[in-house]
Amino acid sequence: MTEPITKFGALRPEIQRRLEAAVMEIFSSSDFHKANMRDVARRAGVSFSTIYSHFGSKERLVFAFVDIWLGKLTDRIIDHLQGIEDLKEKLRKVLWLQLDYYERNPGLGRILFMTLPMQTWMADESFQQKKMIHLYLDVLRRGQQEGVLVDTVRAGVLLDFMLGFVQRTFFMWISRGQQEGLAAQSNVFFELIWRAIANPRHTENG
Repeated sequence: MTEPITKFGALRPEIQRRLEAAVMEIFSSSDFHKANMRDVARRAGVSFSTIYSHFGSKERLVFAFVDIWLGKLTDRIIDHLQGIEDLKEKLRKVLWLQLDYYERNPGLGRILFMTLPMQTWMADESFQQKKMIHLYLDVLRRGQQEGVLVDTVRAGVLLDFMLGFVQRTFFMWISRGQQEGLAAQSNVFFELIWRAIANPRHTENG
């Protein structure tokens, strides 16, 4: 497992912005194994030695920005969930926020779901996204404790199901040429998910 990235502070803001744009462009459109830091250096107009001294490998370079991008999504979710008490509506909002975020940032979706090898990502701490995952799990566990959600599986299984749905939906959206907004059918998608994770006994009683 790689060490956490902590060296952004040593980079000038304009260099970080150029690196961010280059990483997004190159790693969202290229095979991960073929792309390299020299490609990023040329695209960003930053010396290879500067990038290497700060990150040491293309994996650390990519994951440094993935962590930032997913952190923005987490903060957005936290902000939007303020004041929503109903569990179903919370989960509905979470799904919409994810689809909307990847629609607005398709390069990130491509990196996460299409070009970045899962084994490589899983080996890095950024994969854990502890703040985001704990947020999801807290909501799902509460739903199970209240009898609203299926409790015959762990909350983590429900989370895997929901995140897997987002991943497949994004992949097919790209494959079909992005013909409509990714988040346009989020309510329809959510109702499908809800039927799968809602506790039948709670639905009958409600």
